[in-house]
Amino acid sequence: MSKHKTAFLPILLTQYQQRFHNRVRLVWNSILWRVQGRFFIKPQREDNPMIKLPGLCVLSVALLATGCVSQQKYDESQQKNAELEAQYQQLNASMGSEIQSRDVRISRMQDAIKVSLNDQLLFPSGGWEMSAEAKTSIAKVAKILAPHQKNKIDVNGYTDSTPIGPELAKQGITTNLILSQKRADNVQQFMISQGVNPSLVAAKGFGESNPVASNDTAEGRAQNRRVELTVANTSQ
Repeated sequence: MSKHKTAFLPILLTQYQQRFHNRVRLVWNSILWRVQGRFFIKPQREDNPMIKLPGLCVLSVALLATGCVSQQKYDESQQKNAELEAQYQQLNASMGSEIQSRDVRISRMQDAIKVSLNDQLLFPSGGWEMSAEAKTSIAKVAKILAPHQKNKIDVNGYTDSTPIGPELAKQGITTNLILSQKRADNVQQFMISQGVNPSLVAAKGFGESNPVASNDTAEGRAQNRRVELTVANTSQ
C-alpha cells in the first residue's frame, strides 16, 4: 500500500468513529426522550461533542427516592400489622370468658381487628347506659389497645329492626338510629376514660342497617343488636 493511501487511514477511521458515536448518542437520547420525557431530556444534536445526561441523574434520584418511600411505607405497614396481630392474640387471651359465653366475638381481618359485643352484655333492655359487667369487659379491651395507641378505633352501634317503644320515645329516642348512636357514644366515652386517645376513636350509629343475621327470629335479632369495635391499620 502506498504511503499516500496509508496517510489517509487514520483520518478515515476517525471519521467513521465520530459517525458511529454520533449515531449511538442519537439512539440513546431518543430512548431517553421517550421514556423520561417529563425530565426534559432532548436528543442531542449530531454535532454536539458532549453527551449531556442531567435528566438521567434526576431520574435516578427520583427512582431512588420513590423506592425509599415505598419501602418505608411497607415497613411501617408491616410493623402495624405485627402490632395488630399481637393485640388480637392478647384480646383472645384476656376475654376468654366473654368469648366462651358468646357475648364477644373477635375477628382478625386484613389490616384490622373487629371486636363485636352483644348488647345483652353491654346494655339493659331498651337502654344505652353501660352495665357494670359491660364496663369490666370494655376496660379489658382498652387496657390492650390504649398503651402506645397508633391505630384508629371505630365504635359502631347497631340495633335490630324492632320499632322504638313508647317509653324510649318519651326520652327522645325516636328511632333505632338515634338509639344506636347513643350506645356507640357511651362506649366511646368509657374507652376514653380508660386511656384511649380521644383523637383516635370515633363513634357512629347505624341503626338497623347492616344486619349480621335475620331479624325474623329472636336469636337473629339478638345478634344484630351489637356494638363493634374495629381497630384498623390506617397506613393502608
